[in-house]
Amino acid sequence: MASMDFDVIVLGGGTSGSRIAAGLADAGRAVGLVECRTVGGDRIRERCAALQQAAERGDAWSQAVALRDLAGHPPRLPAGVTVLEGIGQIAGPGRVKVFGPEDAAGHGCRDLVLATGSEPLLPVVPGLLDVPTWTTAEALGGFGVPRRLVVLGDDPEGCELAQIYATYGSHVTLVTDEPRLLPREAPFTGELLAEILRRTGVRVLTDVRPAQAELTDLGVRLLLSDGTDLFADRLLLAAGRRPRASGLGLENLGTTTMEADERCRVLEGVWAAGSVTGHRHASLEQSRVVLDNLLGMERTADYRALPRTVQTSPPVWAAGAAPSEALTTAGRDLSATVRAALSPGVVGRVELYADARRGVLAGAAAVGPGAPDWMAEIALAIRAELPVAALADVVRAVPTYGEAIEPSLRELAR
Repeated sequence: MASMDFDVIVLGGGTSGSRIAAGLADAGRAVGLVECRTVGGDRIRERCAALQQAAERGDAWSQAVALRDLAGHPPRLPAGVTVLEGIGQIAGPGRVKVFGPEDAAGHGCRDLVLATGSEPLLPVVPGLLDVPTWTTAEALGGFGVPRRLVVLGDDPEGCELAQIYATYGSHVTLVTDEPRLLPREAPFTGELLAEILRRTGVRVLTDVRPAQAELTDLGVRLLLSDGTDLFADRLLLAAGRRPRASGLGLENLGTTTMEADERCRVLEGVWAAGSVTGHRHASLEQSRVVLDNLLGMERTADYRALPRTVQTSPPVWAAGAAPSEALTTAGRDLSATVRAALSPGVVGRVELYADARRGVLAGAAAVGPGAPDWMAEIALAIRAELPVAALADVVRAVPTYGEAIEPSLRELAR
């Protein structure tokens, strides 16, 4: 591999890295994109969504796998992007060494973008390394449906895969040591998510942790802290993720931390985007911020209204602040809408959280069919700090689940 000089080198070719590299190349910059695996990354959310849509339609598993693989297809990159296959390490300011399949080479750049993503956390469970396990990425790459599956953790992807595999015939148990699902979101979201999973056939065990794992003649035996025994063919690890920042060579820049400012800048000429920054839902926002700043347009990141979703059926959506004593709450069950009369048994609710002193929304959460679509206006309202009184005057189409927003807005406006 010959040494090359670039305008920008991007370390990591996942969602953020490939998006930034493509945008820079389209603007005429020479870009080196360092990736040791697949350009485009694991595309976990896209592949989960494809499987979920197939399950909702009742597609056969073979059709679902085909759609999943199509959603995970690598993106096409512009001609201005040179893919440097291998593991990248910072050698110093403006210098990156790439350890490729055959040799290593040093490359130069004016700016460096860190977009190495995140990696799954491994739960501390005695015996876990001796039994069959899946990460969420591995679960999305398999071709079979396990007869028995235990999901360790309640990460969004873990909940989504629990429902998907249960729909396709697995006996699924989800285990979390939290007292409820989605502990950092509004309480009703975790309660309804648990109900949604149970309706699909998932056994949900909260406030309990795995104590021991071992391989037996009956499969994987998992002993829980309350004395419960579970048996499975495979364990799915969904207990969270951490930034993939070790071994990057940050010390060669005089730092050991990945702290980015509001412009997503770590140091002069060094930028970071995606889950390597610790902001799990900010990939698109940070990619735009880094790209604009590298192209000379001053831009800062705004995380106030980034959607946080669990794409189950129906999905969970949240944006902005979670409920607190400092905010005024107003909520409505979807069963009270005209639309619900056309869908008996619908599960769902909307809650809005307002800063009463300023008269604007600070956050919101919703569970229900299509919630990420009909709650988009609320994300805009939070981001733009639109007055609650003005939002309460907006007339929404009937019959839609968006009707559930109106009574809550009128209550807050009063």
